[in-house]
Amino acid sequence: MLGNFMTTIQQDPVLRRVKLIAEPWDVGPGGYQVGEFPPLWTEWNDKYRDSVRDFWRGATGISELGWRLSGSADLYASEGRRPFASINFVTAHDGFTLRDLVTYDQKHNEANLEDNRDGTDNNRSWNCGVEGETEDPEVNALRHRQLRNFLTTVLLSTGVPMMAGGDEFGRTQQGNNNAYCQDNEVSWYDWAWEPWQSDLKVFASRVLALRRTHSAFRQRYFFDGRPLHAGGPKDLAWLGADGQEIAESDWHDPDARALGMFLAGESHGIDDDEIPIRDESFLVLMNAGSGPVEFTLPGAPYARGYRLIVDTTSGQALESSEVTPAGARLGLHERSIVVLHALAPETSPSPE
Repeated sequence: MLGNFMTTIQQDPVLRRVKLIAEPWDVGPGGYQVGEFPPLWTEWNDKYRDSVRDFWRGATGISELGWRLSGSADLYASEGRRPFASINFVTAHDGFTLRDLVTYDQKHNEANLEDNRDGTDNNRSWNCGVEGETEDPEVNALRHRQLRNFLTTVLLSTGVPMMAGGDEFGRTQQGNNNAYCQDNEVSWYDWAWEPWQSDLKVFASRVLALRRTHSAFRQRYFFDGRPLHAGGPKDLAWLGADGQEIAESDWHDPDARALGMFLAGESHGIDDDEIPIRDESFLVLMNAGSGPVEFTLPGAPYARGYRLIVDTTSGQALESSEVTPAGARLGLHERSIVVLHALAPETSPSPE
């Protein structure tokens, strides 16, 4: 029956031209169907949600993260599907808000009058050391940094980003992860922001603008992991803290908490005018560990130097004029992201 429904939609002259987005679980026999919908459909990617949540709370290594950051080819590359089949999200209309994700280890649904039995227990959240709201400045600084980490990860991953309204300014539901029945302050939007909330909204806007401006973060095709022209860098390279490509064994290290992602900027596709898509290159460095990490910035064929664009430690999301040369060591704060604009090597070869 479900197959007939899908076939009918694909053949309908109107429906086949609209954006089709599936929440691909609880759909008939077998129920869970992430990655199984046919072409034309896009899907909420809950594997992305769970992987990113686990990484930033320090519960997992990097083994699955590479797939999720680069468009989830393991789920969507078959049958001619492309990266935009993956709707990348960390929060949605149900479950914790982003602020509550970094504020509560457990759901607090007592106001729903079901003895806290309703709502999921699989939140994959981390309260940063204190359950609920606190005045502790160190805990709050970590929570705000984690909010920036989640926003930056979602907005700069290959695929289609989805954000829940209010996450861009730190909306809370007071730990309620099933607030559909609360038509009151629990579920309403509070527009009386604290200064940090205004700062978070500005930060989110600037990272959104970065994605909108640069096609490197909006790839239409999956990466090949090889250069697009002779002598150039790979279209996508995964780097360790030493500035070298990580080994196969590194992917399987459960204690790995740091990862570098180099995006060459060139695309496998063409634009609407059939012109090859060219963009600048970027280096995204992530550290989900509880201590700082020093990254060696890679040289040729990647770049001759780097300019800072995003730093989730400070909340900076503006390109710096200062160039850090390749080969220098760059310190990353615990649980933080740095995004760098990679300046092409002086002798960078021309595309074939």
